[in-house]
Amino acid sequence: MRTRVIALALAAIVAAGLGLAACAPSTNPQGESMSRATPSARPPFQTTTPGPVSSAAPTGTPTDVPAAKWDALAADLAGRGVSESPELLSAEAVTFSDSSLGCPTPGQSYTQALVDGLRVVVTAGGQTYDYRFGTGDAPKLCTR
Repeated sequence: MRTRVIALALAAIVAAGLGLAACAPSTNPQGESMSRATPSARPPFQTTTPGPVSSAAPTGTPTDVPAAKWDALAADLAGRGVSESPELLSAEAVTFSDSSLGCPTPGQSYTQALVDGLRVVVTAGGQTYDYRFGTGDAPKLCTR
């Protein structure tokens, strides 16, 4: 009895294997052998962006800069050796597409989630500085 159960189980496994192998076609729709089929006329899958990647900064809604963010920005400039007071050129409320805040660093990974923040552009000492803020008051200087 036990031998018969084992034999039936093996027969079922072999039949299933043959059934799966029978599902795979050995010819293409034109009846040609798969080993001699001609390549597809479809263009290859593109893995790069065709044309130049836009380097345009994110656009947003003009807004005021909260005092805590302005103070953090001024302190960051002072830490960089900029002695002049910053003058506001623009401030926009922006929804960034990821945690890079629209200013990614090569080789760095970022959370892929929408981030509400600010883009603040100032001038000081004859230089223009593009700062980004996420949900907190810590500024990120965008240098690209």
